[in-house]
Amino acid sequence: MAETTVTQYTSKDFKSDQEVRWCPGCGDHAVLSSVQKALTELGIPKEKFAFISGIGCSSRFPYYMNTYGFHGIHGRASAIASGVKIANPELSVWQITGDGDALAIGGNHFIHVVRRNIDINIILFNNEIYGLTKGQYSPTSSKGLVTKTSPFGTIEEPFSVGELVIGAKGKFFARTIDANISLSTQIYIEAAKHKGTSVIEVLQNCVIFNDGIHDVVADKEVREERTIVLKHGEPMIFGKGNDKGLILDGLKLKVVRLGENGITENSLLVHDATEPNPGIQYMLANMRYPEYPVALGVIRAMTGPTYETAVEDQIKEVQKTARIKSMEDLMNSGSVWEVE
Repeated sequence: MAETTVTQYTSKDFKSDQEVRWCPGCGDHAVLSSVQKALTELGIPKEKFAFISGIGCSSRFPYYMNTYGFHGIHGRASAIASGVKIANPELSVWQITGDGDALAIGGNHFIHVVRRNIDINIILFNNEIYGLTKGQYSPTSSKGLVTKTSPFGTIEEPFSVGELVIGAKGKFFARTIDANISLSTQIYIEAAKHKGTSVIEVLQNCVIFNDGIHDVVADKEVREERTIVLKHGEPMIFGKGNDKGLILDGLKLKVVRLGENGITENSLLVHDATEPNPGIQYMLANMRYPEYPVALGVIRAMTGPTYETAVEDQIKEVQKTARIKSMEDLMNSGSVWEVE
């Protein structure tokens, strides 16, 4: 059997001939660059990629990728991506969506694609605002945020993306910052290699309608002190001098400083992304500054049966004993008659 040769791609191979029309300074540009870099590392033929989107600024993404793609309608990217993967399991399917597209009108589809564990990669751009429709509050907007549709401040409790994913039986959840291209690229590679639904929340900046919403943790000057990059099998340590960490204090996480009260690196929690019990992963996904650092990296990554594989296996099993083997068999089954 002849070996299949996979071309060694560069990022340029994944850039389409379309003009990128996001606003200057928009975080989407960095996400696009990170994804294109990640695809070069996967060893997958270019014709095996499919990018699916709904509606929103992020959903222009398929136009800018030199791959197969489909620009869907508002909130339906999860449904379309599910169909694409089940119809052709050999494809590497990527769903590009935003906090409004995925969690508002698309919320029902989103939780069920996660629950079913269909092998697609969902990149969720979270700028906590509706950007394309000009600045309405979204399901992730902070309580009290003043927007065009909440002039006195929104009174709603926002979704936590990680909490929602884990609650929907999600097997893979990660978080990154748009401008951190190195971390983002590595996360996208890990997500692509994961079998099952992978959800990556990107803390993304909308320079027009919600500029600086993530600066309190994302700004380069404070990022090391206010975020923690989790790595499977390694101690949960952070800070400019790697002088802080996390321990479990009763039923809660606690920030400690190394060298105080006998705390050493050996005292810290070791990150286990593959632990089936999501208890600690749930707490990590929900950490918020200033009480805690915001968790970045792969927070949860456990294996489980995928939906499309189960569908294929079921079809093969049914075919073994099925009386109907062809369209002709189907047309002549049951009550039939001839019209003369």
